[in-house]
Amino acid sequence: MKPITLKIDGRTVAVEAGTSILDAALANGVYIPHLCYHPQLIPVGACRLCIVEIEGRPVTTSCNTPAADGMVVRTDTGEINELRRVLVELLIANHRGACLECSTSTDCELQKIARHVGVDEPRMKRLRRPEASAAIDSSNPFFERDMNKCVLCGICVRTCEEIQGACAIDFAFRGYQTTIAPFGNVPIADSVCESCGECVVRCPTGALKPRNYVQPTREERTICTYCGCGCGLYLGVRSGRVVSARGDAENPAGRGNLCVKGRFGFDFLNSPERLTRPLVRRNGELQPASWDEAFSLAAAALSRHRGGSCAVISSAKITNEENYLVQKFARAVLGTNNVDHCARLAMLPRWRGWRRASAAAP
Repeated sequence: MKPITLKIDGRTVAVEAGTSILDAALANGVYIPHLCYHPQLIPVGACRLCIVEIEGRPVTTSCNTPAADGMVVRTDTGEINELRRVLVELLIANHRGACLECSTSTDCELQKIARHVGVDEPRMKRLRRPEASAAIDSSNPFFERDMNKCVLCGICVRTCEEIQGACAIDFAFRGYQTTIAPFGNVPIADSVCESCGECVVRCPTGALKPRNYVQPTREERTICTYCGCGCGLYLGVRSGRVVSARGDAENPAGRGNLCVKGRFGFDFLNSPERLTRPLVRRNGELQPASWDEAFSLAAAALSRHRGGSCAVISSAKITNEENYLVQKFARAVLGTNNVDHCARLAMLPRWRGWRRASAAAP
């Protein structure tokens, strides 16, 4: 696609046709405040903070306005900054403070924007700030929902619908009582929420936060071991313990998205009960052994059991290719068709649905 050129704050930039003004600015190092925008979601311009001036047009939102060839855009004028300041003040007026107690304090997009537009204490004192009234929803074992910190940007709602397809939450009630809630305003654990955490990682404030969050000191890139999909993730490490997990956007399998196991199921890595070396039974007790000794004992035991006298069970934590080798080893080497897999029951309803659909097909 042929690139186009436009001017942003006096700088000439080149982008692909169809790129939004906001994406064009961010890609070229020009910061435009935004709360409701996320590159993986359809832009809606709900927060209005990404407004810009375009020569020959009225003030408009930049996240859902395509860049045009020869366009002249101004992102940092006096009028724009004053409008943004008022918008941020109105958001903060209904936002619970206590930022130092919030786990997302250093990563809070609302804090970043407030500093950028210059919201100060004297201006905030003019506003009548309501007391926090919403109870914290701690029903989910992996994350908490504090609607006192919600700015109604809608990112969580759109994430649940557009990316996860669960539609577990939506805007509820009206006017000053508007909030984000599951159907019937029940606790999130009683809804159809799949606990994937996609909404949590995209929330620009502390309204959604992981439980017992610990800031990692470094991250290691790896592959999730829970199934054979091969989703990439970064494991956060601190003091020799895994304390967090986030998706790897460059991984072709997961593309940054994770399920509940991949995002929150890393506690077993820190368990003191994990095996760190082979164990063999001697005199009725399990004792440490070398890998060569363990393999030799396993091979000797398998050689005594052939055909129907043995069975092989595989795991979803290895790849599809490795599972194929397991069943090949069972049938070709051990001579048994007694092969099972720990994910068999999870796939059974889908298999039955496929059989019914196939039977109904002409």
